[in-house]
Amino acid sequence: MNSMELVDLLVIVGYLLGIVGIGLFSVRKKKQTSEGYFLAGKSLSWAVIGASLFASNISTVHLVGLAESGFTDGILWGNFEWFSGIELLILAFVFIPFYLRTKITTLPQFLEKRYDSRSRVVLAIFSILAALFMHIGVSLYAGAVVFENVFGISIPVSIVIIALATGVYTIVGGLTSVVITEAVQTVILIAGSFTITLLAIYRLPEIGITSYEELKVAVDPDRLKIVSFDTAKTGFSFTDMLFGHLILGLWYWCTDQTIVQRVLGARSEKQAKLGALFAGFLKILPVFIMVIPGILAFALFRQEIGNDTKSVLPVMITQLMPIGLKGLMVAALLAAVMSSVAAAINSCSTLIVYDVFNKLKPNLPDRRKIFIGRVTGVVVLLSAVIWSPFLGNLGTIFELINQMFSILAPSIVAVFLLGILSSRGTANAAFYTLLIGSLFAASVFIVEKYLPIGGISNYISSPEGLGINWLKQTYLFFIFSSLLYAAISYFDKKDQVIFPGFYLKVRSPSTLVNWLSVGLILTMLVLYWTFY
Repeated sequence: MNSMELVDLLVIVGYLLGIVGIGLFSVRKKKQTSEGYFLAGKSLSWAVIGASLFASNISTVHLVGLAESGFTDGILWGNFEWFSGIELLILAFVFIPFYLRTKITTLPQFLEKRYDSRSRVVLAIFSILAALFMHIGVSLYAGAVVFENVFGISIPVSIVIIALATGVYTIVGGLTSVVITEAVQTVILIAGSFTITLLAIYRLPEIGITSYEELKVAVDPDRLKIVSFDTAKTGFSFTDMLFGHLILGLWYWCTDQTIVQRVLGARSEKQAKLGALFAGFLKILPVFIMVIPGILAFALFRQEIGNDTKSVLPVMITQLMPIGLKGLMVAALLAAVMSSVAAAINSCSTLIVYDVFNKLKPNLPDRRKIFIGRVTGVVVLLSAVIWSPFLGNLGTIFELINQMFSILAPSIVAVFLLGILSSRGTANAAFYTLLIGSLFAASVFIVEKYLPIGGISNYISSPEGLGINWLKQTYLFFIFSSLLYAAISYFDKKDQVIFPGFYLKVRSPSTLVNWLSVGLILTMLVLYWTFY
C-alpha cells in the first residue's frame, strides 16, 4: 500500500481538507455562547444526533478489528453491534427523559443532582481518564498505523498529522463542528465499507462460489452463526455475550459523556429519542459491511493473509479496490479515527469546564468558559499525542483496554440505573459503590493478568482455573456493585436529599417514537432468526 496512486492520494488529501473546512465553516460568523460551544446550542436534530452517535462509536480499531474477527471467528462478534440496538432503546426510553428534564450539561452533574458532589467528582475523574487514555490515545495510534501503511510515514509523525487535522475544527468550533463533521463522516464510513463488501461479493464467482449455501460450505457454516456458535471453541456462550455486553453497552451508550453529549445537545426530547433510535438502526450495518467482509476475505484471500490476521482489511483494500476507491477506503478509516478523537476532545473540555472550573468559580462568563474549553482541548490533545506512540511497545494494549472498560462500567451502571429506578438509594451508597466496586474489579483484573495462581496464568478466566471469562466477570461485577449499593442504602439512616423535581411524571412517547422502536425490535428478531 506504500505505492499509493496519485489519484488516491488526492482523494485522501481532499477529504482531510474538506472535513477541516466543513468543521470551521459550520460555526462561521456565529457569536458563540458556552451552550453553543459545548452543547451545540441545544439545536441538534434526530438525523445529526443518530449519525454522530454512530460515527463517534466507530473507530479505526473497530473497522480493522471487525474485519479480523469475521476472518478468524465469523459473524458471532456481530452480536456486539446488534446488542447496541437494545442499549440505545434503553437510552431513549429510560435515560434521555431524566437527562433532558434535569437540564444537565455533564453526566457527573447528573449524579450530583441525584446523590451529592462526591459522586460527581469520582465520575468526572473516571470520564476524563477514559476519554484521554482509551478514546483519544488508542484512536490516534490506530489511525497512525493506517497512515504508516499507506504513506510510509512514521507513527509519531502520523499521529501529529491526524491530531492537527482533528484538533483545528474541534477546538475552534466545539460540539457543533464535531457533530456536523461526524454526520459527513458517517456517509464516508458507510460508503467505503459498503463498496469493499460489494467488490468482495463480486469476486466470489471467480473462485466458484455463486450462492449463499456454497459460501457457507467454503467458510465453514459455523462462521455464519450468531447465536448457536461453538461455545467450546470461543470460551464463552451467547448468554455471556448478551449480559456482559449489556453492562458494557449501558455504560458506553447511556452513561459515557463522550457519547451522551450529542443527546444533551438535542433541541427536544423527541428529537433526542429519534436520534438514539436512528443510531440503533445504523448499528445494524457494521455486521454486513465490516464483519462479513472478513468472512468473505477468508474465502477469497486465505492464503495471502495466512496467520497475519491484522492484515485482513489492508489486503482487501489492496486486492479489491481500484485506483480512486482505495483513497475512499483510507478516507473512511480516517473518518473513523477523526470522529472518535473529536468526540472525546469535546467531552474532556466540557467535563473540565463544568465539573472543575465551574465548581471552583460559579457563574463564569461565557467567554471564559469557551477559552478554558479550548485550552483544555489543546492540553488533552497534546497529552494524547505524547503518550499514544508508546502503545506500540505495550503489545496487548487493545485487549487490555477492552477489559479495562469492564473495571469501570459495572459500578457506574449500577449507580445510574438504580438511582433512576428507585429513590431509596443514598449518596453514601453511590459514592462507595463507585469506589469499592471499581477497586474490586481492578483487583480481580490485576490478579488475572499479573498473579498466576497454582502455576496457572489467567487463573480466573482459564478453563484450568475458575473458567470465568471476562464477559461473565463483567456482569458478576455488576451484581456485586448492585448488592453493595442496596446494602449500604438499606443501612444508611441519613436523610437523602434529591434535586427537587428529579423524579418527574413519565410522559407518553410520541407515536413515531413508539412505531420506530417496534420496528427496530422486529428487525433485530428477524436478523437473529436468519443467522441463528
